[in-house]
Amino acid sequence: MRKKVSIIGAGNVGATCAHWLVAKELADVVLVDVIEGIPQGKALDLLEAMPIERCDVSIVGANDYAATANSDIVIITAGIARKPGMSRDDLLNTNYKIMSDVVSKVVAQSPESILIVVANPLDAMAQTAYRQAGFNRQRVIGMAGVLDSARFRTFIADELKVSVENVTAFVLGGHGDTMVPLARYSTVAGIPITELISPERIEQMVQRTRDGGAEIVKYLKSGSAYYAPGSATIEMAEAILKDKKKILPCAAYLDGEYGISGYFIGVPCKLGAGGIEQIVEIKLTPAEDAALKKSAEAVKNLCAVIGV
Repeated sequence: MRKKVSIIGAGNVGATCAHWLVAKELADVVLVDVIEGIPQGKALDLLEAMPIERCDVSIVGANDYAATANSDIVIITAGIARKPGMSRDDLLNTNYKIMSDVVSKVVAQSPESILIVVANPLDAMAQTAYRQAGFNRQRVIGMAGVLDSARFRTFIADELKVSVENVTAFVLGGHGDTMVPLARYSTVAGIPITELISPERIEQMVQRTRDGGAEIVKYLKSGSAYYAPGSATIEMAEAILKDKKKILPCAAYLDGEYGISGYFIGVPCKLGAGGIEQIVEIKLTPAEDAALKKSAEAVKNLCAVIGV
């Protein structure tokens, strides 16, 4: 019997997640959105591509949550983007209400599922989902680090003109201005980039990684990234569906790890059938530790606004 993944939100990110999922033949997919016709139309379009791609999976669209029953994974992309004149707190409060509503409906249909939260502000939305779901911390995961690390890897590979397959990178902390790309843990064929790239150039790439989403928004003007966020989300889902025990940077609820408790922060996690099966603690320099604590404080402040 095939696994089942439901995606809440059929916008660009949600639809792209569906695309990557079915293209890799990982699971049957349910695409849910509040707008009538959108999930049904996108699902049918993808379904009609399956004979060409030679993939035997089903994908259906729906406007209600009954179709999501007994999902193995639920990916939540639902939420609004920040609009002109809207404060960060306005965005936070609106998406808090959306996330709370979505999670309550998801949990009613799939009480054994694993949640992957993609909606922004990411860390606060993961915290909201965790509080609303009542799941153990292994089963609520935020998608951010895989995307941020992929951006960092892209810039490293381009700088050194090497294959992206040779490049590994870790980005810790919250998803935003306070993220912590770790240059000394980032390598090219096992060689730390600190031995290959000047400190000044590394800092420029670190800053570009922090600004990665904003750079794309600047180009698009009326939208935000979705190809890479969708791909990043499905790398996490694949690790869970295939029980790969893959170590990926994810937003996880910390309970003393890295000296942080009670909040979702991006850290290396081992993903398998149980969700987050291990939080990997790596040694940080005093400067890296201070940057991670600063990032945690920013997440704490966001959570305080919505009381989670």
